Amino acid sequence: MTERKPPGVSFESWIDRQIREAAERGEFDDLPGKGKPLADLDRPYDELWWVKAKMAREQLSALPPSLAVRKEAEAALAAVTRARSEREVREIVAEVNEKIRAAHRAPAVGPPLKLAPLDADTLVREWREGREGRK
Repeated sequence: MTERKPPGVSFESWIDRQIREAAERGEFDDLPGKGKPLADLDRPYDELWWVKAKMAREQLSALPPSLAVRKEAEAALAAVTRARSEREVREIVAEVNEKIRAAHRAPAVGPPLKLAPLDADTLVREWREGREGRK
């Protein structure tokens, strides 16, 4: 659509013509979502809908650092239960503990962290007990 609007033609009719001609050429045939209803059409209008959608698509978070670390610690505890070896458990715990320590060293932003580094030996023992219970 490099063509300019001719003088004396209203914007609406010029745009409608451009869309109709593009549809006739089949330029809209391979668009994702063609023939499907619009997502979230029944939700109330939100000015930041596009920001929230992009953050969800890219799995970004806008949590304060202390809450983000708490969330990562919870995810790490869940990952420990799925770990396949003691070494993997210790790696998961070491990674999240480094993030916890870094959060404690950084200036406080948001609510206080109130989270101590995880005890790797305790988690390994619980992981072993959980595996023995499944046998």
